[in-house]
Amino acid sequence: MRFAIALCFAFLPAIALAAEQPKTPANRQLDKLFGDLAKADSTEDAKPIEDQIIALFAQSGSPSVDLLMTRALAAEQGGDKDTARKLLDSVTEIAPEFAEGWHERGELQAATGDDEGAMISLQKAVALNPREFAAMAELGSMLADYGDKPAALAMYRKAQTLDPQMEDVARRVRELSRDVEGQGI
Repeated sequence: MRFAIALCFAFLPAIALAAEQPKTPANRQLDKLFGDLAKADSTEDAKPIEDQIIALFAQSGSPSVDLLMTRALAAEQGGDKDTARKLLDSVTEIAPEFAEGWHERGELQAATGDDEGAMISLQKAVALNPREFAAMAELGSMLADYGDKPAALAMYRKAQTLDPQMEDVARRVRELSRDVEGQGI
């Protein structure tokens, strides 16, 4: 597990220095949605915007990859985690630059107890898509569980910057801030 945490630290500079995405129509739409998300007044207002962002993240640009993702999610929802894992492994092999494939793979790995694999996959998702706020929050949670509170706080803060209304993230930032930075006088 120490290897996975060390690997997370190796990727952090890449996340911070990630190049700006080209201004395609989808990226312009994402820019608008993230602007709307920043202005949302509540989690209820933010939820439909988050859903639209997640839907855009899920578009791989490849009908084959999209089909594999659909089948993987259906297999997972149906309780067939082995098939879901095989399908998500295929997605990450044939589309290694598709961040959502890594994100879904990381979620499945976490759900099946493969914490090291999950941390690596989630880190890859964040490195490929520096706006993948859900993967950041999930990675922050895992880092906190393993005692790396400074790295967890950094991930939570990055997620909170992207999605200020994300459930539980503000609370986790407050708690970890006290633990990592101390409490003011």
